[in-house]
Amino acid sequence: MSTDLIVATALEKRFRLGLLRKDVHAVQGISFSVPAGDIFGFLGPNGAGKTTTIKMLTGLIRPSGGSAILLGEPVPSARARQKIGFLPENPYIYPYLTPQEFVEMCGRLSGLRGAALRDRSRQVLDRTGVLYAADRPARRLSKGMLQRTGLAAALVSDPELLILDEPMSGLDPVGRKEVKDLILDERRAGRTIFFSTHILGDVETLCDRVVILRRGKVVVSGKLDELLKSSSQRVSVVFGSASDELSAFCREQGHTLEVAGGRLRVEIEGRDLVAPLLAKALSAGVSVEEVVPRHETLEDLFVREAIAPGDGPTP
Repeated sequence: MSTDLIVATALEKRFRLGLLRKDVHAVQGISFSVPAGDIFGFLGPNGAGKTTTIKMLTGLIRPSGGSAILLGEPVPSARARQKIGFLPENPYIYPYLTPQEFVEMCGRLSGLRGAALRDRSRQVLDRTGVLYAADRPARRLSKGMLQRTGLAAALVSDPELLILDEPMSGLDPVGRKEVKDLILDERRAGRTIFFSTHILGDVETLCDRVVILRRGKVVVSGKLDELLKSSSQRVSVVFGSASDELSAFCREQGHTLEVAGGRLRVEIEGRDLVAPLLAKALSAGVSVEEVVPRHETLEDLFVREAIAPGDGPTP
């Protein structure tokens, strides 16, 4: 039975903003858990509360309510932080330091010293594609290179848990693929990865489980394959002609119709309705050209559950 490395229980955060001290309920009693060895996607539109939650989990800000446990320790915990690699959304690399110097500094904060620190720093810089610029001042690096340097700093202590906030930000397609491959390699090495991103295609190919936030609340939570499988009930059927009899039957059943080039396309909600439609088509002498199940994507699920008309970001 797997151990949960992150357990958030009724986690809340309130801020008071502006001159009028307006109360903003940024995170509203969210609960979730991250099993050891999983790649966990933490999703939501801008302002949903993702970064605020990550800051609470890492001890950067205190929750207004609820609790969180990391690696068996109540947050905040210096002992747990020693086993965590963290990449913030906008990593700040001191502009006068080189990637080598910055990563070594982060390694020293994690307890590494001497030759082991130098060797480990060069190893993670190589893995993140920054080694060729390891002695270049950070102020001369592109945004993508700074992102890679921040990722190297998160890896330098060989952490048990990686918490990554928008790890693909600023990367080109090649860089994104390299980071995805690195995440998979880290999971194969026994690491647990918790990451936030807006790139839903990456989540769909990488993650075992996801949580989707909307305005500070959890609206979707579970294993990704089960979430998508449970809602893939749409079927598209294409017929060789659009007979009046078949079209009338489809309208009676509430199916969506589209006629193009003399062919009839029917969208069906519910696989159990396919057989009666095919039987009707055969009895009407209409040929069947295609029957294609339409599996819902993570993007479909995200748009339906996380975004509603009139929604704006949490201030």
